[in-house]
Amino acid sequence: MKKFYTAIAAGSLVLALSACGTSDEENGSGAEGDADSDVETPDEDTDEEATNDGENEPLVVGASNIPHAEILEFAQDLLEEEGVDLQIETFNDYIIPNQALDFGDLDANYFQHIPYLESQIEEHGYDFANAGGVHIEPMGGYSQEYSSLSELPEGAHVIMSDSVADHGRVISLFEEEGLITVADGVDPIYATIDDIEDNPNDFNFDPSYEAAILPQAFDTGEGDVVFINSNYAIDNDLSPVDDSIAVESGDDNPYVNVIAVNSGDEDDPRIQTLLDVLHSDEVVSFIEEQYEGAVLPAE
Repeated sequence: MKKFYTAIAAGSLVLALSACGTSDEENGSGAEGDADSDVETPDEDTDEEATNDGENEPLVVGASNIPHAEILEFAQDLLEEEGVDLQIETFNDYIIPNQALDFGDLDANYFQHIPYLESQIEEHGYDFANAGGVHIEPMGGYSQEYSSLSELPEGAHVIMSDSVADHGRVISLFEEEGLITVADGVDPIYATIDDIEDNPNDFNFDPSYEAAILPQAFDTGEGDVVFINSNYAIDNDLSPVDDSIAVESGDDNPYVNVIAVNSGDEDDPRIQTLLDVLHSDEVVSFIEEQYEGAVLPAE
């Protein structure tokens, strides 16, 4: 299992805390398992209890570089005070973190919002659970030529992520401006391009770009407007608050970024401590001051 994960993730996976040890330890395996049979070992019941308990094992969490890993790095000292040794593994895409969690190489991941998590569970059959929400990243649209969606010309090229879970976010922003109409009965969260019933300006909605390359599309002047996930926007010195021509509201925003775990691990004391710390006043203040509205603490 470990070899398989390492093979597919070699290009994307970076250990943020390499000094803390490898994730092989998360399964409780170590040098003791290779010891000679005549070497005296601790009481087996005590060992088994400690392994099953898991409370003394490092907590390995996969995260996107920005803002997720930065938030976790800030929380590390607070977690250490609570007896939790947090190890962070960073990822540059939206696929491998869920594979790594499913394979057992992570105890949790922190990179995705609720609709995306739900779509991945449905598509891949993952047995995951949402342990709790942490923050919101309002999605913004960026343009080199126009200052608002209403200024877009007829037939404007609208570039967006190939993640269907994000399409409703873009569609909702256009609908709020009265520029398109979505079919009756369609939940905006799950709306797709096919659900657009009226598009009087013949906007060309183009969902053919991987999320990670959206900032590059904007920089090179592709499209009339490019909708960029805020983690990638921030990582490329774009502010959803200051630089976008349209941005989601944080109020009642359903796209909360969550801590995802394998089902049954929600009650792991280390996960509960992680969430308590991420919801603490210290972390909330860090998010508010560090990102100045580009990332919002979840209520």
